[in-house]
Amino acid sequence: MYSYEERMRAVELYIKLGKRLRATIRELGYPTKNALKGWHREYERGQDLATRSVPRAPKFSEAQKQVALEHYASQGRCISWTLRALGYPGRATLTAWVREVFPDAKTVCTGTHGPGNHSDAVKKAAVVGLYSRQESAQALAEKVGVSRPTLYAWKNQLLGPEVPATMKRKKRAPLDPEIEELERQREALQCCIRELQIEHDLLKTASELIKKDPGGDLQDLSNREKTMLIVALKNRYKAPALLARLGLARSSYFYHCARITLEDKYLPIRHTMKEALERNHRGLGYRRLRASMMRHSISISEKVVRRLMKWCALVVPKPKRRRYSSYLGEISPAPENIINRDFQASAPNEKWLTDITEFHIRAGKVYLSPIIDCFDGLVISWAIGTKPDADLANTMLDAAVETIADSEALPIIHSDRGGHYRWPGWLERIDAAKLVRSMSRKASSQDNAACEGFFGRLTTEFFYPRDWRTFTPAQFIDEVDAYIRWYNETRIKMSLGGRSPIEYVKASA
Repeated sequence: MYSYEERMRAVELYIKLGKRLRATIRELGYPTKNALKGWHREYERGQDLATRSVPRAPKFSEAQKQVALEHYASQGRCISWTLRALGYPGRATLTAWVREVFPDAKTVCTGTHGPGNHSDAVKKAAVVGLYSRQESAQALAEKVGVSRPTLYAWKNQLLGPEVPATMKRKKRAPLDPEIEELERQREALQCCIRELQIEHDLLKTASELIKKDPGGDLQDLSNREKTMLIVALKNRYKAPALLARLGLARSSYFYHCARITLEDKYLPIRHTMKEALERNHRGLGYRRLRASMMRHSISISEKVVRRLMKWCALVVPKPKRRRYSSYLGEISPAPENIINRDFQASAPNEKWLTDITEFHIRAGKVYLSPIIDCFDGLVISWAIGTKPDADLANTMLDAAVETIADSEALPIIHSDRGGHYRWPGWLERIDAAKLVRSMSRKASSQDNAACEGFFGRLTTEFFYPRDWRTFTPAQFIDEVDAYIRWYNETRIKMSLGGRSPIEYVKASA
């Protein structure tokens, strides 16, 4: 212990030397670095140091000490017996108390059980009970109040080291060599069956828990995934067997166990991601999903979004090819391809795109004919029916023309070379509205790629993920109509800055 003057001298020199630990200790020859730091912190708090250290309060009261010593003196003077009976204090503390109060005691007994002052009659009765084997040796030792080795020591004192035959462990009679070989084969087969059962359960659990392909290799799993499998199966198999089968180190297992038990900081984010996917027909990729999170004030990187999607098995459906053609030949002259694959527009109602797509459900076929604005991808008008006739396209065009104000410029309406856009009724409506026609080249769907892209998103997000076998055509038409309205008002697009088409139009106005 250092005096008050020594500690103050060290602190003052430490401050004078610019709080340099090594220089201060080298100059004084004391104390340690941690002690000097502690003195300095204490000095900064009160601009002084304590003149004397506050004595620590004793861990055990005087009454507890007296109870322990009385038990020791009355129960055979055994340290361990007293510790087991009272549950306190430590062995070293009780030994110090005993040597302080009983200085005349030359040795202190520290056996696992106190030997006590048992009479010869008690010892003989215990040995007789051990010889008769009416109860186990451990039960007999607990009944007498001694340990099992003490019981056998009494037997050796009274009967000698030669153990009676009834107290020896019986040896198994030697078996026939053929029977022994069969036993070894049986044990080997049981080990093989157990290994196969472990592997089967690991593969099954991997398929259910982490969506692993049932035919995959377990060694391809990450250490975290292997730990998840062991945690799931540790009640059925021992951990060493699972660790050996998965090739996972014990240190890695315990490390990931601790990490798994910690609170998952991404848990609310994963719930929000799942809800966002359900609201958006499970059609959000990681970019649009991140934009949706940003709209809910959740800042998260794209890498984290992709990792969480993988953990939660949030798979976005992939598009499938469907073929529908309305081409009926060159039944009328085709106009020039004015759009020429330039689908960018500087203002609304500058460039329109149209086409017809087909949905095949069990109750029949349904056709959709929309008009898409190149400015923001807004579906300006649409018509849905069970026949791809002229009324389908004409109804859609009439609804789109009604949205044009007199002061606005007349848009270019681009289509493919289908018969719907070359019939007299369509041409008359185009001339009456003074619209400019544009057509794709023959057998070139890329010339109308923006409209085909809308159909691809529609089928991928809306049509393919759902089961339509119980829907009637009228019910299906209502669902398509509801999706398109949701598409215009709610569905965000990254090309629009993470906003829906209607939100983008309002922001641009």
